[in-house]
Amino acid sequence: MKVAVTSASGQLGQAIVKNLIKEIGKQNVVGIARTPEKAKHLGVEIRKGDYNNRSDFNDSLQGIDAVLLISGMDEPQKRIEQHRNVISAAQQNGVSKIVYTSIVGDEFHTAFSPIVQSNRQTEKDIQNSNMQWVIGRNGIYIEPDLEYLDTYIKDGEIRNCAAQGKCGYTSRTELAHAYTHMLLDEKHNNYIYNLLGTAISQQELATLMNQVYKTQLVFNSMSVEDYAVERKQELGEFIGGVIAGIYEGIRNGVYDIPSDYEQATGRAHKSTMELLQHFKR
Repeated sequence: MKVAVTSASGQLGQAIVKNLIKEIGKQNVVGIARTPEKAKHLGVEIRKGDYNNRSDFNDSLQGIDAVLLISGMDEPQKRIEQHRNVISAAQQNGVSKIVYTSIVGDEFHTAFSPIVQSNRQTEKDIQNSNMQWVIGRNGIYIEPDLEYLDTYIKDGEIRNCAAQGKCGYTSRTELAHAYTHMLLDEKHNNYIYNLLGTAISQQELATLMNQVYKTQLVFNSMSVEDYAVERKQELGEFIGGVIAGIYEGIRNGVYDIPSDYEQATGRAHKSTMELLQHFKR
């Protein structure tokens, strides 16, 4: 079985490629990247694949049995067409299975909703293809919070608009483990899995960070409106609005849902404490 991973130079793509190598050997793994040189270090065959270029994937998906389509990072409407380039090229090349990294999220009520809607459209496009499929809906990554830790420490607080809402965090390492299973095991075909851990509040997150990193963080909640203004000032209109929309979703309980992680992998999702400890190493 030859498996291809798109966006192989990205952090999630790299993690999945490394997991697949352990399971099926590097000779059976193909990385696809817009800039192949950025993925050469993975030690597998790297083929060119720009989501905007259908012809790239006509070539890069030749001889592939299963493809992992990692969701693009462009604006929502562009993503839909970019993903369709991969799906249609996979069909043309006789790829038998496609696995897609979608997201958990609210389709209608936050600034993050247009991105969720674009992911749901790609899910439909995949389900309407003639291939076997598996869809993972990723929870919120823990890594951005940890990469932001120095700022939290400087400010002495975690500050956002999540209020008392809870979030089931995940990590790229946990997701790589899940997607490897979803790609290789036929029992997952035609299932949608919510991939996230046990939900915790922002105050609980601050407490866990204090235990692991010996910090003294507190959580302070803001209004949705004030947080959106703050994020947009720092990150720009689009990205700032998206981040604010994610935390508004936490506030609204969007990420406090049952997880299918154990069903997808055969083991429980690691606790948030374990995720923090793993990142610290």
